[in-house]
Amino acid sequence: MSPQATLHTLSVGTAGPRVAFLHGLFGQGRNWSQIAKALAGPDGTAARCSLVDLPDHGRSAWSSEFSFRRYAEAVALTLRSVDDGSRWMVVGHSLGGKTAMVLALTDPGLVERLVVVDIAPKHYGDLDRFTGYIEEMQRLPLSELASRADAEARFQEPDAGVKSFLLQNLRRHGDSWRWQANLELISADAARGSSSAIADFPFTPGSVPPYEGPVLWIAGGESRYVKAEDDEVMRALFPKVRQLTVKGASHWVHTDAPDVVVEALRRFAAPLAAH
Repeated sequence: MSPQATLHTLSVGTAGPRVAFLHGLFGQGRNWSQIAKALAGPDGTAARCSLVDLPDHGRSAWSSEFSFRRYAEAVALTLRSVDDGSRWMVVGHSLGGKTAMVLALTDPGLVERLVVVDIAPKHYGDLDRFTGYIEEMQRLPLSELASRADAEARFQEPDAGVKSFLLQNLRRHGDSWRWQANLELISADAARGSSSAIADFPFTPGSVPPYEGPVLWIAGGESRYVKAEDDEVMRALFPKVRQLTVKGASHWVHTDAPDVVVEALRRFAAPLAAH
């Protein structure tokens, strides 16, 4: 991916503060559509939302090596191309949450407010929890598929929600099928085990100046991605953070509790609307 290439985005809303949404691994910008439409309001004037496809995902270009810094640079370039001069509220989930944190730490002039959803600024060890998904996606015989229903029948993921989420990455082009996600890159990173760049976070307290803007940290009450011991590092890098734990929600907080997330974002964004 060229460092000068902007990312694919979908726009929701016609007026109001600028809000960017960044998805997680194997996701795409449109995963945030429900939340963005609710935040923009029935007439679309409460917020102007950009739903970003991160590099190696959705309709954005692929890269040859994973880097959170490069992801953040691509997001920054994209947001500036949408509206040069604006400051943004950036909302990121999981992989997108790490990208959003890196963006805020490296380009704080672009980020007016930051929302991090169910991820912490730490090394998660490896991508073992995703290896089965990657292998199943790679096993799907794309050249033999007759239809999307055929793909669904052959895909051996037992969790219907996970299956539907992963198969969103499958796209038909004429008579052939392909994965939108860069499986080769993600698989190679997963094979690195504890050296996985995706599982890592590029900064530690003291290695970079902290981000001084307001931060909302949303965690799923049933998720294991954010733990009590993560609070110290989070506050060192983001001293103006406040945490919201959503009871009963898994790692996909915005899917499990959309109304709660929308209300939290609406309140957090309120000062921007007053500008």
